[in-house]
Amino acid sequence: MPRPAGVALLMLVSGFAGLVYQIVWTQQLGVWLGHEIVSVLAVVAAFFGGLALGAWRCGAWIARSARPGRGYALLELTIALWALLLIPLMPMLGGALTVAIGPEPGALRHWLVAFLGPLLILLPATAAMGATLPALAQVFGRLRAQGYAIGGLYAANTLGAVFGVIASAFLLAPKLGYNATAAIAAALNLLCAVYAWRAFGGLESAAEAPAAARSAVPLLRLAATGLLGIGYEVLIVRVISQIAENTVYTYAAALAIYLLGTALGAALYQAGQRWLGAHRDAASLRTRLLVLTAFGVLLGGLAMTRGVAVKQIVAGALGGGFEAALIAEATLAALAFLIPTLAMGALFSHLSVEARDAGWRLGDALAANTLGATFAAPLIAVALLPLLGAGPLIGLLALAYLLLLPIRQARRVPVLAAAAAGIAWLLVAPSLRFVTVPDGGRILSYRDGVMAAVSVIEDAGGERRLHINDRAREGSSQTRFTDAREAWAPLLLHGDPKRALFLGLGTGITSSAAAVDKNLSVDAVELLPEVIEASRLFVPSPAPQPHIVAADARRYVRASETLYDVIVADLFHPARSGSGALYTVEHFDAVRARLAPGGLFCQWLPLHQLDLASLQAIVAAYLAVYPDAVAMLATYSLDTPVLGLVSGAPFDRAQLAARLSAEQRGDALAGLQYDDAFVLPGSIVADAASLRAFSAGVIANRDDHPVVSYRAPQLTYAPDSRPRDRLMSVIDQWTASPAAVFGAPRAAADTEWQSRIAAYWQARNAFLKAGMNVQPVADPQAMLAQVHEPLLAVLRRSPDFRPAYEPLLRIAMALAERAPDDARAVLTELAAIQPDRPEAAAALRQLESLP
Repeated sequence: MPRPAGVALLMLVSGFAGLVYQIVWTQQLGVWLGHEIVSVLAVVAAFFGGLALGAWRCGAWIARSARPGRGYALLELTIALWALLLIPLMPMLGGALTVAIGPEPGALRHWLVAFLGPLLILLPATAAMGATLPALAQVFGRLRAQGYAIGGLYAANTLGAVFGVIASAFLLAPKLGYNATAAIAAALNLLCAVYAWRAFGGLESAAEAPAAARSAVPLLRLAATGLLGIGYEVLIVRVISQIAENTVYTYAAALAIYLLGTALGAALYQAGQRWLGAHRDAASLRTRLLVLTAFGVLLGGLAMTRGVAVKQIVAGALGGGFEAALIAEATLAALAFLIPTLAMGALFSHLSVEARDAGWRLGDALAANTLGATFAAPLIAVALLPLLGAGPLIGLLALAYLLLLPIRQARRVPVLAAAAAGIAWLLVAPSLRFVTVPDGGRILSYRDGVMAAVSVIEDAGGERRLHINDRAREGSSQTRFTDAREAWAPLLLHGDPKRALFLGLGTGITSSAAAVDKNLSVDAVELLPEVIEASRLFVPSPAPQPHIVAADARRYVRASETLYDVIVADLFHPARSGSGALYTVEHFDAVRARLAPGGLFCQWLPLHQLDLASLQAIVAAYLAVYPDAVAMLATYSLDTPVLGLVSGAPFDRAQLAARLSAEQRGDALAGLQYDDAFVLPGSIVADAASLRAFSAGVIANRDDHPVVSYRAPQLTYAPDSRPRDRLMSVIDQWTASPAAVFGAPRAAADTEWQSRIAAYWQARNAFLKAGMNVQPVADPQAMLAQVHEPLLAVLRRSPDFRPAYEPLLRIAMALAERAPDDARAVLTELAAIQPDRPEAAAALRQLESLP
């Protein structure tokens, strides 16, 4: 007979492996099923459903077994073997699910496939996981009080799950990838199987008492507490996502704290049982635990009302940085979860004891509790949260725990106090909406969606910003210039596009700018329905509208059969949970399958939100699919630089000029400054050879090894450089050969043009570097002192570079009256450098005519 410490270690290791699988498999299935809430919740429900089925059926099988220790060992072996088998099978099975769902599924079809597919794929492993705890309880049923087995084993198993979450998020998945992480978990299960077989495989089972009439009430309580407990977790995670950075680490911290509290609660219950002996009044203890849980839920909700302040105080007290930001998020989770989960862990242990005393097996208790948890996310997140909001739901969850008490106990003082607190909460309804409104601003719209809170904020100046979970990261009404350029740069590089696809909608300005072209069919895919609704406040209905599809972008490009001439991917924030999957080799390859012959794919990258290491991983992934890629700039902004990776080089110069000329005759390019032949090709900053050198030796971002998802949040939590510094870093490293980008010259005109474009590129880089040290001021004379010589040097290098010409022209005209000599000197120099441009000469004539 093994020592209790050995059994506890066994349960800890088994729990560790179980949470590793949950994280790995939900991430992998999310890639294939999509990240719509239907898919996300269906995978979670399928996982819980498998656990419940295993606890119920496999637990019963173990109970009838003569040697349950061997049954337990076989369960661990089953988990390990199925996990290893899924490593090669998951891509094939996941691809089949993608096809079965389709690009634009109906709600019923989507739910059925997203639930039944993962349920069946994971069932051998999840069913075995669900039966491990009942099996081990059966092993020790003869030798120990069942109360000890339930509380102690459950606590050890859950504590192992805590370590599994932490190790997966911070060590295994970032360093090794998902498949290797799953393989390590499988090895741990194999060790558990060997240990169990040798340590207690020959131990005979305790004789089972004859079945008697059993009340279903204990199981109903367990099911209800499973639903309410996981429902509270889902709700708080949604609230925290509005305060925290909503990265993979945010969810890991919340889940780890939730599990830790549950484990500690079970351990405390177990310790109380050992110290006090068998409790004489189970009903009274149940009442206290339910009341404590209800109060804990209210306290957790109350703590969240001060969540923003708490996060700032903790991060500031620790001096800032990556670790400080993570501790601040973990503190938020602790304030919300520790007290209620302590009560929940003890409550589950107690209700399991009551179920045993009523004649139910531990497997039945676990099955009921897990079955209730299966329905928590659909009920709380999908049905109630958008309808009621997070604030009122907190009060309802607290009151729901009290409804599990018998009516005769409702008059007890603690119960009445908890009920009064819950009702008071509902009457006051503390707001758990977090929206930052500037002074003089207002909220134009707010929707508490299933996956995110989406709002549109207008400031005192009339500028509108789109907020997702209180972060203005999806653009504003003042970014039309950049947003529209992100549409037209790739459209112009293509010779003759007829159909275009935009992945990500945001404000809708980018795809709507493309829809101005009446000869172009435009589709746009957006994950969040609330964003689609909010985009109408940025692009009014009379304006041209694309065909918008509410779907997951990854699944859409995999399941759709439509071919596109141009596909443009939006600025997905790389640190946000799920966004890293849109920068992988597999996704880029799926996009290539959607391109028509001669098609072009442009992936825009927000360098202001992206560290250089993550950029290298994305570039490596893009080059793995598009080895001829080039990089370009959307604008010359130093504070919000946007890079684009574009396939399809070398580009035909004559075709590009003809395409640009044709579009200039309409109004689609109005205000975009694409009014000469050098602006668009002049934005190219790197050719394929330069990009390969930049990403050499770097691990490409892949579905199995999503390095961006785990690396990019570090910049979000603790910026280590300015966007302009990162831009200058790549500008210094990257080069472009005109022949590589536009093909070998075929005539003297091509040779001359390529020489001019090379000079333009040099001038552009010098222009950006000159801007690094410029401090904008209102006084034109002070501005001239800063930019005069640097901009003239840029123009001498390339007279074609208009971005340096126009600022000097504006300053000179502003100085015409107060400093005519300075204005005359600047205009004379501009006219000499660019004699073909009439603006400087006309300004000089105007200046001479002044009295």
